[in-house]
Amino acid sequence: MSRVNPFADLTHEVTAARGGKKTAAFFDFDGTLLAGFSVFYFLARRYLSGKVSRSEALGQMQAMLRYGLRDTDFAGLLKEFASGMAGVSERDLQSLAEEVFRKDLVGNLYPESRALLKAHQDKGHTVVIVSSAMQYQLERVVQELGVEHLICTRLEVKGGRLSGGLEGPACYGEEKCRAALRFAQQHGVDLRRSWFYTDGAEDAPLLEAVGKPRPINPDEKLGGLARERGWPVRVFQSRGIPGLADIFRTGLVYGSLVPSMLLGAPAWLFNRSRRDAINLGISLWGDFGSAIAGLELKVRGEKHLWAKRPAVFIFNHQSAADALVVAHLLRKDFTGLAKKELKNNPLLAGALSFADVVFIDRTDKGNATINSQAALDKLAQGLSLAVAPEGQRSLAYRLGPFKKGAFHIAMQAGVPIIPIVIANTSDALPKSSICIRPAKVNVTVLPPITTQDWSAATIDEHVRQCRELFLRELGQAGP
Repeated sequence: MSRVNPFADLTHEVTAARGGKKTAAFFDFDGTLLAGFSVFYFLARRYLSGKVSRSEALGQMQAMLRYGLRDTDFAGLLKEFASGMAGVSERDLQSLAEEVFRKDLVGNLYPESRALLKAHQDKGHTVVIVSSAMQYQLERVVQELGVEHLICTRLEVKGGRLSGGLEGPACYGEEKCRAALRFAQQHGVDLRRSWFYTDGAEDAPLLEAVGKPRPINPDEKLGGLARERGWPVRVFQSRGIPGLADIFRTGLVYGSLVPSMLLGAPAWLFNRSRRDAINLGISLWGDFGSAIAGLELKVRGEKHLWAKRPAVFIFNHQSAADALVVAHLLRKDFTGLAKKELKNNPLLAGALSFADVVFIDRTDKGNATINSQAALDKLAQGLSLAVAPEGQRSLAYRLGPFKKGAFHIAMQAGVPIIPIVIANTSDALPKSSICIRPAKVNVTVLPPITTQDWSAATIDEHVRQCRELFLRELGQAGP
């Protein structure tokens, strides 16, 4: 059975189109793939680093003032920025770029735009990011998205330091169009079959050059032009500054755990069963919290959740919202692992302790045996265990390496491993955010994997094979 595409309505035009490299999909970056402007994130992190000289700061302030007073255009602004950074170490900028990517950019990429880009890649189209942003703002994003071609404004580097100039003209407006036309000629691209996605009216020349202009989040001027030309417009609100509804929703989700546990108290009172109370509280939170968060779950293989218990359920960890998904799916007679720092969280500590969560110290490898024994004790009591073998949330959608702890525990307890593959909770709550937004989430529960014939000598191979199952289901397996 093929994976459900949560953005099928958005990507159907691409899916139905002719495939092949002769068709290109050009994507602008700021405002189109990314909510906001990458240069602001970049400058803010650079200033916080304390490495900005007085002359650089004054030069950039003067350039922005001139741009604000319309004494220069955007291309001129980029040139003045480049001039002010003369002598800056490229190594420092590359290090800064990695920090900006991790903390600011990856969590602010529109899931909808990612889906469009992925749809073009799946069709074998030539995908190009074409942007006025500079290479340090873009190169890690290009790597993350698996995009082969990048056209952008490039700062000139000589001897490991910025020269203060640009490599060629700034990639903006008419020059962006000329650069894309040159690219099309060099790569045999048929522009009549090609797409261009952008949010800015300055990109009108390239929009008019392609057969399928597609404004995304258009500014006022581009919106008017799109209406005149009949170009279809898409507006995404899944990233950027959260609205009051998003903030209120998030508060309700975070705040609902303790009340859900309290609502389970009558089961303890009347049945004299603490476990019944825990089960009721967890299932209430999973259902109630998921509904408030706006998580529309599509689950395949649900029967495997109940095939063999107790078991070690392993799930890939993209988001804090994974806890809601796991609670909604497993519902009863299970517990999990949590980092010991949560013991100090006044909102969560009591509820997690009540739920029999095993707290672990991820920094103290000497306690690994103690943590394993606590988990084994839970399994011996008939409780299943839910574990994220990556150990921490992945940076974005890509699956991280698996640690072996959960596999050793399952092997020692003689219980099966049941993989739960969560496709896209990052759409709802990326790692760099605290605000939950509605999203369609795909989950696949794979059949139980027996561990009875495993041994310490073969554990590495079992971990590798299990991770391969996740990679294939997530569409991240290599050729």
